[in-house]
Amino acid sequence: MAEAKDVGTAKIEHKRGPSISKEPNDRSMQSLPRFIVERNKLFDDLKRKHDAEVLEKEHPVINVVLDLGLDKEGKPRPAIPVAAKAWESTPGYFLRHVDKDVSSDVVVAKVDGKELWDLDRPLEKDCRVSYLPFTSAEGRNVFWHSSAHVLGEAAECQYQCLLSHGPPVEQGFFYDMAIEGGQVVKETDWPPLEAKASKFFKERQPFERLHVSIENLRKMFGYSKYKLYYIENLLPPEGSTVYKCGTLVDLCLGPHIQNTAKIKAFQIMKNSSCYFRGDKNDDSLQRIYGVAFPDKKQMTEHKKFLEEASKRDHRKIGIDQDLFFFNELSPGSVFLLPHGTRIFNSLQKLLRSEYQKRGYQEVQSPNMYDSDLWKKSEKMGSQADELSRSLYDVQTPRKKLSRTAAADGRFRSFA
Repeated sequence: MAEAKDVGTAKIEHKRGPSISKEPNDRSMQSLPRFIVERNKLFDDLKRKHDAEVLEKEHPVINVVLDLGLDKEGKPRPAIPVAAKAWESTPGYFLRHVDKDVSSDVVVAKVDGKELWDLDRPLEKDCRVSYLPFTSAEGRNVFWHSSAHVLGEAAECQYQCLLSHGPPVEQGFFYDMAIEGGQVVKETDWPPLEAKASKFFKERQPFERLHVSIENLRKMFGYSKYKLYYIENLLPPEGSTVYKCGTLVDLCLGPHIQNTAKIKAFQIMKNSSCYFRGDKNDDSLQRIYGVAFPDKKQMTEHKKFLEEASKRDHRKIGIDQDLFFFNELSPGSVFLLPHGTRIFNSLQKLLRSEYQKRGYQEVQSPNMYDSDLWKKSEKMGSQADELSRSLYDVQTPRKKLSRTAAADGRFRSFA
């Protein structure tokens, strides 16, 4: 990170207060379904009330120390004490006193080395503030989480759907949704969604944070059984936070980027179906995956990485070399062919010899278990779809395949 500009405790004075949520634009709201209009109106009413209450609070002087990390040589920069006011000063405000080559990369703040903090969220007490760029794991997750909200906004506008949840994942983010009439997302839907997202980026939509009581959350999201499930089963009695971005208001712990202008490259990667809560007996939803970056060059590099990774995908290479194959009769399991079996046996022989050298003794455990084991480990809820097809439930006799039996007929199977 670059050096901070000359900042002294007495030199920072400002009167920045909490942002006041604007009235919804009538023209932009005309094409939206009633549940979105009413939800957003309640948010705006509660936000105005909250902001008015914050303005009435005392804003005592607090001691804030900026930690600007390491310089280009890897040496820690000296900590910078700054003057600040509780419920008024924000981490984002202090970035104006830092070189642009540093501030432009910042995604989110971190308070006292523990809690991630929105750049526009007022500080509340004495603290130490550090900044995280997109290149950090936490910064990247925040960036992709915010990008997921933009995807959710685009999906609501395009499908007038009911959103479930949209988290960041290892290679981007996704959003689950229920579309009226059981409509399925098609690849031809991707360009219109991306075009809407691009429009939202240009609008520099801010992410507005608001803590809402359980009672008001029920009113705000009463139209959606998915949101009500989260409210009734996952949230504490005192309520939780919601975030507004453009026309989207969603249950969310945050934090988020300052505004959508930070997102410079956005692309939908794939879509699929899924079950709500991972339960095959629950609603079937549509899932859309995407990825986004603060720089178009990073998107190009990401695509190149995925292309190279696909060439080295062991699942493809193994099939091309006739080492193994997969079949839906045993999802996630490998059916080894003769060459693959020879490699497997050689590796197993090597491992046995190394274990024996180190004094280990070999045991054998069952290949099949009662499904209660996965229920106890809480895997049944999150991975029920796959487990239901791959687990053998000892309480329900059914036809079995031998471990060497191949579903495509190349090897003999028995009942």
